[in-house]
Amino acid sequence: MQQIPFLNRERAVQAREQFGTPCYLYDEATLRENAAKILAFPNAIGMTARFAMKACPNGHILRLFHSLGLSIDASSGYEAQRAILAGVPAEQISLSTQQFPDDGMLRELVDQGMSVNACSLHQIRRYGRLFPGTEIGVRFNPGLGSGGTQRTNVGGPASSFGIWHEQADAVRAAVDEQGLRLVRIHSHIGSGGDPDVWLRVVSLNLDLVRRFPSVHTLNLGGGYKVGRMPRETTTDLQAIGEPMKREFEAFAAETGREIHLEVEPGTYAVANAGALLATIQDIATTGADGYEFLKLDSGMTELLRPSLYGAQHPIEVYSVDESAKSERDYIVVGHCCESGDILTPQPGDPEGLAPRRLGEAATGDLLAIGGCGAYCAAMPAKNYNSFPEAPEAIIRPDGGLQLIRRRQTLEQMIANEL
Repeated sequence: MQQIPFLNRERAVQAREQFGTPCYLYDEATLRENAAKILAFPNAIGMTARFAMKACPNGHILRLFHSLGLSIDASSGYEAQRAILAGVPAEQISLSTQQFPDDGMLRELVDQGMSVNACSLHQIRRYGRLFPGTEIGVRFNPGLGSGGTQRTNVGGPASSFGIWHEQADAVRAAVDEQGLRLVRIHSHIGSGGDPDVWLRVVSLNLDLVRRFPSVHTLNLGGGYKVGRMPRETTTDLQAIGEPMKREFEAFAAETGREIHLEVEPGTYAVANAGALLATIQDIATTGADGYEFLKLDSGMTELLRPSLYGAQHPIEVYSVDESAKSERDYIVVGHCCESGDILTPQPGDPEGLAPRRLGEAATGDLLAIGGCGAYCAAMPAKNYNSFPEAPEAIIRPDGGLQLIRRRQTLEQMIANEL
């Protein structure tokens, strides 16, 4: 069964010939399809859809999403600057960050029109000192989270993100103290796809909106789960959105306040639109009671999620000689001198090994890893063992391949060393 719908042997061979391996490949048709689904998210009054650019910050992809109608969610001042350099107007960028930029950068971005969601009481006060009498958003931790692991859950008592919901009175005091006007409440719970959880989050956040009469926008973040593996289910945005829409309608009927919705998907937009292409460098065995290992020219330097989370990605082997092969069980490992550079861990357990049933492989064969559009090129163990950053390419709707980031050179890698 083909597990990476936009990729096949012929296209993989073509990509290796043009760009070498390892290489990230993105499918433009899938990116466009995902953007359309996001923009069709059910809403009662109006909606702004933002791409959480931390998932995949390549400028080409930012420009594509901007052209399709998506705004941008930035998680650092540097991301906001990067989006502006890619051509996204600052007024279409919202910043929610653990670390505020320095005063100079923050002034420059806000003066250009970027909106800010303060994520702590300290950030509210600092923003107020710089921009007294202006509007601000505040990110709350609603007390509830959702995610496949603790590391992908960004709500609830184990999460440092946002201001704990029970501190709403302290938020009000900080906003009033600085002469600010709170117009937007933001929350994000993690990478879950349960409609019931999302509905509870909407209810909790609308309760917060009730306490702040000046709020006109509720940002519910992103985190819509994507099924990378065949057995996993991708979030149905309509199934999640329709009950949420009714909650917004009921709130408007009750209070007379029409609240604008914002959503910030990242993974949903790009995960299954990307793949990592590698070449099998070697095959090793540890005997009858051990494992058979496929060693790649890639690894945690391009795909850290398995080592970090025990994340699962679909894998396909493309035989160079095109002959029909039987299947074997393999552990797929990376090229780093690091025992944790494992690409087939136990689900949710980065220390466990889970042999994967793949087509029989030979040295020199191509191997493709799916689900690599999100938090892969954006979140690698960059330059570990001095491996260069891999190139990124996009598959155009006509089937052509276009390079959107060159492979890093050694000179670029050491350019800032003194």
